[in-house]
Amino acid sequence: MSRQHTTSEAETRATARTLATTLRPGAVLLLLGDLGAGKTAFVRGLAEGLGIAEDAVSSPTFTLVQEYRGGRLPLYHADLYRLPEGVSLDDLGLDEVAEDGVLAIEWPERLARPVPGAVAIRIAIDDDTARTITIDATPAA
Repeated sequence: MSRQHTTSEAETRATARTLATTLRPGAVLLLLGDLGAGKTAFVRGLAEGLGIAEDAVSSPTFTLVQEYRGGRLPLYHADLYRLPEGVSLDDLGLDEVAEDGVLAIEWPERLARPVPGAVAIRIAIDDDTARTITIDATPAA
């Protein structure tokens, strides 16, 4: 487990950029945090770290999944906020989507069961600009 304190969106993206350099095909990242915590900013940093233009990243709230290509690996960005609790990756077709790239899931609390091998990324709001980012490669069920 690692913990990083950031004081700006740029620092949050930088933390994600660093993580992205270590990711391999099939990586699943579970992004946890309150509304406004910086989950989408974190995904922008992942995109940058994978060689994808960060300005291409937007919140997929109304489309469920955004796909970004053009980098070292494709990045799939899912937002489960509007879905009922108890859905599975299989039901959503996300189990196969990430095999060749990285899958970042916002609001993974909606999933019916834990994702084996997923990395939990918790972003806590400390104040208006500061965040505490905890990256746990062995998330609790």
